[in-house]
Amino acid sequence: MDPVSATLTELSPSITLAVTSQAAKMKKDGIDVCSFGAGEPDYDTPQFIKEAAVQALAEGKTKYTASAGLLELREAICEKLSKDNGLTYTPDLISVNCGAKHSCYNAILATCGPGDEVIIPAPYWTSYPDMVRLAGATPIIIQTKQENGWKLTPEEFEEAMSPSTKMIIINSPGNPTGAVYSAEELTALGEVAASEDILILSDEIYEKLIYDDNKHVSIASLSDELKALTIVINGFSKAYSMTGWRIGYTATANKKIATAIDTIQSHTTSAPATFAQYGALAALKGDQQVVEDMREDFNLRRQYMLKRLGEIANVTTVEPKGAFYFLVNVSKTGLASMNFAEKLLSRHHVAVVPGKAFGQDDTVRFSYACGLDVIKKGLDRFEEFCQSW
Repeated sequence: MDPVSATLTELSPSITLAVTSQAAKMKKDGIDVCSFGAGEPDYDTPQFIKEAAVQALAEGKTKYTASAGLLELREAICEKLSKDNGLTYTPDLISVNCGAKHSCYNAILATCGPGDEVIIPAPYWTSYPDMVRLAGATPIIIQTKQENGWKLTPEEFEEAMSPSTKMIIINSPGNPTGAVYSAEELTALGEVAASEDILILSDEIYEKLIYDDNKHVSIASLSDELKALTIVINGFSKAYSMTGWRIGYTATANKKIATAIDTIQSHTTSAPATFAQYGALAALKGDQQVVEDMREDFNLRRQYMLKRLGEIANVTTVEPKGAFYFLVNVSKTGLASMNFAEKLLSRHHVAVVPGKAFGQDDTVRFSYACGLDVIKKGLDRFEEFCQSW
């Protein structure tokens, strides 16, 4: 008898973490690796946030909170959602989780099960399909097109629907593409979802990292009908460089879903570490200039990479409007993404994430959450590699 659950046989290890681990090992061995694999800001958590957590520890705030999280933090999240997104919730509709990844999983587990289908546009964040499988549901992958900016169209959505469709996942700004859906695009997708009462998982973790004249719009803010169908996912990892703090949250207007998420959390992780929640509270209450400063720096890197990638033979890309990634099409080289990434790392010491991890095997992902000096040197090496093909 196999000691491992049959459910897990359908899951695949994280390619992103594998690439990061391999690059780290090469660096440890003294090799000068330019790593574009990171999915986290290369900034320290702002000092005032760390001080709030330290103060919480000093004051003995080390005991359990409610399973849904510290009430004061949930109230602050409600204020944030109202101010930034035009969304009104009460604290009982908010659940504070162990990172936005945990928030996504809790939301899927609370709403989807055997016999249900979840529509996921590709390229997708690597964990979505496996989360759906863990819930016993079936991921339905829709391949979007580069010429459409890697964004799902209403027609593609309708074609993928079936009587078993329970949910669609929308990630804007998106990982790995940097795609940002406009209010008009979200409205059109929302009309399709509403026509069959399909739930919407709206992953908005990169909300604060958006560029040029683009604006973040939460699909839940477009109508009361869409708000009732939407579970908003957000957190503190990207905007405040708090990846290791593991604080994310769900917001839903459906009390039954909110209760289900809280129930799952009460029997699994309970709430995140209490002092980390106080750090998150300080992040929301503190000076938001730290977020803007980081966004401006990312934008400078984005602009530099866009220019350089546009000058490199045999690859194409779409300008990312948000997050901190470029998805680069390498199909002209004739190499699949895993082979391409392995050769690039072994021969030129540049680490990228194969697009296979995101359901788009003729691409690789570059993160620009690394210093401009690394970006310049890494792109020099990347250009040399691409010219050889």
